[in-house]
Amino acid sequence: MIRILLLFFLIFNLSLPAQDTAFARSILKTLCSQKFSGRGYVNKGVDKAADYLEQIFKGYGLKPLNQKSYSQFYTSTINTFPGKMNVKADGKQLVPGVHYIVSPESKSLKGTYSLTKRDSVTYVHDSPALMISLQKKLTWSVSIIQENYTIVELLKDSFPEGIKQLDIQIENKLISNYKLRNICGYIPGSEKPDSFIVFSAHYDHLGKMGANTIFPGANDNASGTAMLLSLMRYYAMPEHKPKCSIAFIGFSAEEAGLLGSAYFVNNPLIPLNKIKFLINLDLLGTGDEGITVVNATEFKKEFNSLKELNEQNKYLPLVKPRGKARNSDHYWFSEKGVPCFFIYTMGGIKAYHDVYDIERTLPLTKFKEVFCLLRDFSGSLME
Repeated sequence: MIRILLLFFLIFNLSLPAQDTAFARSILKTLCSQKFSGRGYVNKGVDKAADYLEQIFKGYGLKPLNQKSYSQFYTSTINTFPGKMNVKADGKQLVPGVHYIVSPESKSLKGTYSLTKRDSVTYVHDSPALMISLQKKLTWSVSIIQENYTIVELLKDSFPEGIKQLDIQIENKLISNYKLRNICGYIPGSEKPDSFIVFSAHYDHLGKMGANTIFPGANDNASGTAMLLSLMRYYAMPEHKPKCSIAFIGFSAEEAGLLGSAYFVNNPLIPLNKIKFLINLDLLGTGDEGITVVNATEFKKEFNSLKELNEQNKYLPLVKPRGKARNSDHYWFSEKGVPCFFIYTMGGIKAYHDVYDIERTLPLTKFKEVFCLLRDFSGSLME
C-alpha cells in the first residue's frame, strides 16, 4: 500500500510546477517525522531515510549509478545513545536537548555527583569519568568513537542559581560496522551522456538522544534533500531532458565526518574526470539574505556566471562568495580536483544541530528562487 501511495504521489507531482514549494514541504514533513527518528542510528532512522530516497529515485525513473542498485554500501563505527537518558539537577528532571546534551563521544555513566562551581562555565566534582560545562547554546553532533569519559553540557540560562548535585543515568552503545549507504542515480544526457553534472545533498542527521529526544534536522539537511529531489523531478520530465547526464547523490554520514562523500570519492561510481561540475546542497531552508557559495574563489568563472544569472533574474538579494572550506560533502571532491560549489542560504531562523530545527518553523523563504537559479546555472554548464 505504501508503494502504491508513493507511486501516486510521484505521478501526481510530475504534473505540478517543478519548483512548487508544496512538493518540498511534503519531503520535509516526511523526513522530519518521528518515523525517521532524526535520520540517525537509533531505531535505524538513517536506513529508513535511505529506503525512502531509493523509492523516489526509482519512481522518477533514474538509472542506478551502482549497476542494478541505487545503494553504495560502506561501514563505520557509530556511538549512539538508544537507552537511558536521565539527568536531574538538585532533584529537578532535566530534558535532553533543552536543558542539557551529552557529548557524542561519551560513554555510559550512572551515579550521583556533588558539584562545586569553579568558574562561569565549569563545575568540579570528585569523578574523573565526568566532565561538566555550561553553554550559552546546546548543539549536538555524531561521533565514530567512544571515549573513556562522559561530558554533560548544561544550558547556562537554565541554572541561574547554580547546581549542587547531579543525578545521572546515561546509556551509550558503540556500534561497530554499521552498514551505511549513499543513494546514487542519474538521468542520461541527450547529447553528452558521458559528461556529468552532479547534484548532492546529505540526507542523514543526528538522530536521537535517548528514547524520546529527536533532532529532526529540517534545515540540516532535509531542506537540501528536498532541493535535490525537486531538481530531480524537474529533469525527469521529458520536456526538460538534459544535454549532459545529471547524477543525483544522497550522501549518508555527513554529520559523522563527511564519511559518505569520502567513500564515494575513493570508490567513485562516475570517473571523477567526467564530472563537469558538482553542486552540493545543504541548509537551504531560508534565503532572506541570499546564499553563500563555498569555493567561489576557486572557480571564479562559474561563480561569476552564477552571480550574473541571479542579477539578470533578480532571484536573491545576494550571492556571496566564500573560499575553500571543509564544511560539507563537496570537500573531498574539491580535494580531488573536481570543480564544485557548496551552496547554503543565509538569514532567517538560527536553529542548527539542536532540537529546534523543525519542519514547522522552517520558512523556505527563497526556495523557489534558489531552485530557479540552480536550474539556470546547471543549464549554462551544459552548453
